[in-house]
Amino acid sequence: MRLLSRPGAVIEARGPGYGVRLGASRRRCVMLTLDEAAFQVLAREATLRPRAQGGWTMTARPESVVPPPPGRPGVIEAEVAGPDGPVRRNLGESPIAWLARRRDGDGRPWLTPVEVAAGERLREEFESLGTQGRMTMRWDATPRVDGGRPSLAPAERDVAARERIAQALAAVGPGLREILERVCLLGSALEMAERSLKLPRRAGKTVLKLALQRLARHYRMA
Repeated sequence: MRLLSRPGAVIEARGPGYGVRLGASRRRCVMLTLDEAAFQVLAREATLRPRAQGGWTMTARPESVVPPPPGRPGVIEAEVAGPDGPVRRNLGESPIAWLARRRDGDGRPWLTPVEVAAGERLREEFESLGTQGRMTMRWDATPRVDGGRPSLAPAERDVAARERIAQALAAVGPGLREILERVCLLGSALEMAERSLKLPRRAGKTVLKLALQRLARHYRMA
């Protein structure tokens, strides 16, 4: 591909294989010869355009794709404008949204719309926190500032959001809240959450559904 990216380079059939030349003229020497298997790999990895005179040129070299961090599918974090300044948001697809598109062997969705809505509400609460609030993840009950009166101060918004998250996780209860912390708050894939919680393989979906059902009742969605 490095050779074919040079101006005028071509590749064409040459005996039992394929030869790469750094120019269209057949008087140019062959710089590299590929067998059939290597040519098939090249055809998959590069964009080859047939030439009227025979052979192919490479019209574009594909850009390398950087995969997301392991265990965080669809996470594209960026700063967006919030009511009190920039906040971090996931611009990609959340794990809950990804699971919402999965279906079982009978064609039924893994998660109900209510379960999805509850999980996404918890995730949005977490993402509304400022950077410092998201890094210090202790979800103990926190007293309201100013006796619960609304305030626009960013720090006080964080305190209120942390309290709502703490109340939601407390309502879900131990044994179930942990999977919500990993999937909804940390954006972990379900399989990675299973491993970190030492759950049996494929048990994570059942535990997550139970946790989301309790969360939906706390939010009075069900």
